[in-house]
Amino acid sequence: MPANASPPDSGRIFCIGRNYAEHARELDNPLPTEPVVFMKPAACLCRSGGTIAFPRHGESLHQEVEIVIRIGVGGRDIPAAEAAAHIDGVSVGFDLTLRDVQNRLKDRGLPWEKAKAFENAAPIGTFVPAGELDLGAIDFGCTIKGEPRQRGNTRDMLFSIPQLVEYLSGIWTLAPGDLVYTGTPAGVGPVEPGDELVAEAAGIGCFRWTIAPRSDGDVPADAPASSAK
Repeated sequence: MPANASPPDSGRIFCIGRNYAEHARELDNPLPTEPVVFMKPAACLCRSGGTIAFPRHGESLHQEVEIVIRIGVGGRDIPAAEAAAHIDGVSVGFDLTLRDVQNRLKDRGLPWEKAKAFENAAPIGTFVPAGELDLGAIDFGCTIKGEPRQRGNTRDMLFSIPQLVEYLSGIWTLAPGDLVYTGTPAGVGPVEPGDELVAEAAGIGCFRWTIAPRSDGDVPADAPASSAK
């Protein structure tokens, strides 16, 4: 697979939560003692330049910019020291999250799919060869409507990219085409219909998406009927 290919036929999408201390704190979450893992289906991927529909079942859509790695050589129980040899591409994208829906799900101890696994919830830029980058020192960030929103560097991860590969491969056999969204730094916040989202990373590039206007019929369908949990 060429390193700069778009990922229409990607495998699984692993996502890491709470991998930057300041982001965990801004959402009042405890710092994890091991990686927090969830997954998205491939239908969540949205190439740069795309238009993203505001999900109909929520009201508070947040951006989370992240460095994304792509597995090129599969394996099981991959030591962190050998992880780089299994990564063939690196990009930057967004983990879009319906924060109001997620908060309700968390309050009830339920999975997060409705908040994070809707169509186009994983915008992704093009990939560059992993060998061209220092995976432990990638500067990246995003702007919303032209205003800086998030800024981070992979050196600040609680669990480094090699550690994530080791951890994930201890549970799943990683396969070529699998993607890992590696976590977001502090500064997440709401995006609105009509907003332009820009993700950029040093040595990788700059990628843009637009949130489509909501139609009159796009009213949240997931709001609770009562406060019962």
